[in-house]
Amino acid sequence: MGIQLRPYQQEAVEAVYNHLRVRDDNPCVVLPTASGKTFVIAQICMDSVLQWNGRVIILAHVKELLEQAAEKLMQTASELILRVGIYSAGLKSRDTEHPVIIAGIQSVYKRACELDAFDLVIIDEAHMIPVDGEGMYRTFLADARAVNPNVRVIGLTATPFRMKSGLICAPDNFLNSVCYEVGVRELIVQNYLCPLITKAGRKKADTSSLHVRAGEFVTSETEALMDTDELVESACREIVEYTRDRKSVLIFSSGVKHGEHIADVLRTHHSAQVATVFGHTLSALRDQTLADFRAGRLKYLVNVNVLTTGFDAPNIDCVAMLRPTMSPGLFYQMTGRGFRLHPGKENCLVLDFGGNVMRHGPVDAIRIQKPKMNGSGDAPAKECPECHSVVHAAYAICPDCGYEFPKPERARHDAKASTAGILSDDVEITEHPVKAVFYGVHTKQGAPEDAPKTMRVEYQVGWQHYQSEWICFEHTGWARRKAESWWRRRSNAPVPSTAEEAVDMAEAGALCKTESITVRSAASEKYDRIVGYELGEKTFYREPGWDDEDLDIAEEPQHTQASDEEPPF
Repeated sequence: MGIQLRPYQQEAVEAVYNHLRVRDDNPCVVLPTASGKTFVIAQICMDSVLQWNGRVIILAHVKELLEQAAEKLMQTASELILRVGIYSAGLKSRDTEHPVIIAGIQSVYKRACELDAFDLVIIDEAHMIPVDGEGMYRTFLADARAVNPNVRVIGLTATPFRMKSGLICAPDNFLNSVCYEVGVRELIVQNYLCPLITKAGRKKADTSSLHVRAGEFVTSETEALMDTDELVESACREIVEYTRDRKSVLIFSSGVKHGEHIADVLRTHHSAQVATVFGHTLSALRDQTLADFRAGRLKYLVNVNVLTTGFDAPNIDCVAMLRPTMSPGLFYQMTGRGFRLHPGKENCLVLDFGGNVMRHGPVDAIRIQKPKMNGSGDAPAKECPECHSVVHAAYAICPDCGYEFPKPERARHDAKASTAGILSDDVEITEHPVKAVFYGVHTKQGAPEDAPKTMRVEYQVGWQHYQSEWICFEHTGWARRKAESWWRRRSNAPVPSTAEEAVDMAEAGALCKTESITVRSAASEKYDRIVGYELGEKTFYREPGWDDEDLDIAEEPQHTQASDEEPPF
């Protein structure tokens, strides 16, 4: 009983259950913006209530997130008899007795005891949880544990860190470990997310004089720098020029005054259909403006950091950033507004007037990591002087116009590992120590039910960095022979005939430990490829059903399926 999930969404759900069963701490799921976190939440709610007779509360910090969760859950609830309530002052609802409650943290943080016991607390946009201090989430969760000491917390986010405090997952935090992650690039290649292309503004502001406070440029200085007639008029000319064939353009400004200036120039100089949404915008006007934008009745929408999270408008085919930011998370949230697929939308254009792509990397290889505050390190991107495309620093020729970049000066001892990513023309070979390995059965998108399945192997090589490969046990010819060779290098057990059998055996301890992997990256290939392994000793594998009491019991499987008999909480 459940929703028809995409393969990676199902993998995320199973990873959560596995974590809750085999560990005592609280997991976090990292899924890109527009990848369908709400459907993952919905499936967990349905399993918890309808299979395991549990109770769930979903917490979010903005009204749009509550509305999205309520809409998708209630659509499913009508078919599966799942009662969903809403507790939110902003939505004028105070339901308290439903098995699933969707709540605004501002409305319930002092009312956990009144709402009675919950088995699961699910937090959307989990990077909003404060690590230090007595914030609203901390207050609610402390009281929820007083009612039910066994309550578990599940977080979902696209950006699992914050500039001031670093990673949101740590032993002493509410969320302790990333249990599942899938990357932007992988979902773009699989046609689940919309491709992004980017252009830098011709006229740029020099941000070198801006001061940094709490990991971000000082807001007043940023707005003063960006809000000049010369910069605003130049940016607006380019926005109009680049978006003649675009339908819906979302613009981020550096402040309210700056946003009003942008809207005024677009309206008076270019006769553009434009509106603004700021923090002080009245709710009724805001709702109508967003409805007009989503419906295509409004082409240009200017906002100030209001529509970064919780704003769902699949029709957005251009994001214009007139705001520089030091936060890769904010940069990600702004560009992520264009990730959603929409009929007739081939890609989303990102116009960067704040130097953000140069600062954080190309938009199809965004690196969500805490930057070095001293600005050291090679720039992850560079701008073509001819067409203003922003590409990875390793490109020798601009892929858009053919401009040949001057060859860089080579420093002595140039053997240091590069920062090249998916846009690099150069081949990069990197060795990664493996922290953990996860196995799953993978079905190719759009394949018929009887199509061969593969075993997906995920190597965790960083706190949120995974490298995948697919082993084709159910195929024939060269693919099957390669799978047999892969298995025999790691196990003395017979080679499995199906992907499901391979996963079961791998999780039961049939494979030796993978100490490290060597990865080859090249721009001409869709995926990075694993080209080498450092393997541990093969271990003795005990087939299921053996009764030898002297043999050690295999470790608990790393992935388990949901079952009626074994609730994960």
